[in-house]
Amino acid sequence: MNLHEYQAKQLLAQHGVEVPGGQPCTTADEARAIAEKLFTDGHEMVVMKIQIHSGGRGKGVFKDGFKGGVHLCKTADDVYEKAKAMLGNTIVTKQTGEAGRQVHTLLVASAEKIVSEFYLAVLLDRDSSQPLIMVSSEGGVDIEEVAETNPDAIVKLKVDPLLGLQAYQARNLAKALGLTGKLIHSGAKLIAGVYKTWWECDASMVEINPLCVVENPDGSQKIAAVDAKISIDGNSLYRHKDIAEMRDLNEEAELEVEASKFDLNYIKLDGNVACLVNGAGLAMATMDAIKHYGGDPANFLDVGGGATKEQVTAAFQIILKDPNVKAILVNIFGGIMNCNTIAEGVVAAAKETHLTLPLVVRLEGNNVEAGRKTLAESGITLITADSMADAAKKVVSEAAA
Repeated sequence: MNLHEYQAKQLLAQHGVEVPGGQPCTTADEARAIAEKLFTDGHEMVVMKIQIHSGGRGKGVFKDGFKGGVHLCKTADDVYEKAKAMLGNTIVTKQTGEAGRQVHTLLVASAEKIVSEFYLAVLLDRDSSQPLIMVSSEGGVDIEEVAETNPDAIVKLKVDPLLGLQAYQARNLAKALGLTGKLIHSGAKLIAGVYKTWWECDASMVEINPLCVVENPDGSQKIAAVDAKISIDGNSLYRHKDIAEMRDLNEEAELEVEASKFDLNYIKLDGNVACLVNGAGLAMATMDAIKHYGGDPANFLDVGGGATKEQVTAAFQIILKDPNVKAILVNIFGGIMNCNTIAEGVVAAAKETHLTLPLVVRLEGNNVEAGRKTLAESGITLITADSMADAAKKVVSEAAA
């Protein structure tokens, strides 16, 4: 589950990480009130940032022509006018696609006087099954770009999950960023706070870009997380009800939200061949097979190893809500899954939805003979396949026809 920037900063602040002052808002009047307080507190400038789950916000363009989802403002009136221009409007960025994303929330925060920028992230290194901390002296740009142009600028540290991040390790990372004097201590403290956030919130990634040395009004310096991105492992949300409540359904595709209600793993794609598969690996292989035979998958849909008849029926209903779908492929390999359960769900869904689209079914594995019998005696029109390749070839042909 992805978090908005303001939500990420709230979690970081709870774990001792320095973040700029500011608040989220949903109206222009609220934006002005937040800005007025920040100006009263002595800040000379505030920054307004749209809160959407997309990169490239600053360079985005709203559909009415207003440019930029990030703005610096020197007056509360300017904040008010820009908030009116952005809230409720739809912005298109390099990551949203042409449809864009409607803006419902803004973050109004103090615009810090930045002295230098760095990069900091904590994620899981899957090769070693250990937490991985990455820092770079080159912040403010995509880490992929740094990795390509100057890989030596990225310092990596694997953390023993039993011991956790040690103080000396955090200090060494702070020094690797080029911090000196008192900033080494505050930098190490911040890095430790970011790691603690990652660990205690069951995050899959915490990224601070940029991590900045900023200048206070009195001329002193401090290090702060000026921007933040956090993704939470969805499997852990039962342990974090407060974080689960941060989920913003406005930022998720309607069909994906519907699928999550039935514990289905669904991702909508742009093709016209719908897939219903058990197991993520088999689902990926099925999509590859469809592409191999000239088709385009309409979705990734993994019903899991223990799907019920009701879940299969729900999966069909979700598939049929996509107007681009021209044919459906059910590809099941029953290990734990009972093939007859899938067959019963397919029959129930086909009858309930009055299915008219071509349906190709390939069943193998646990109780497959009973499943095939259920399909054969159902009276519904379908095409059977003997292998995944055969199924993919047939469904692509049907979709084209």
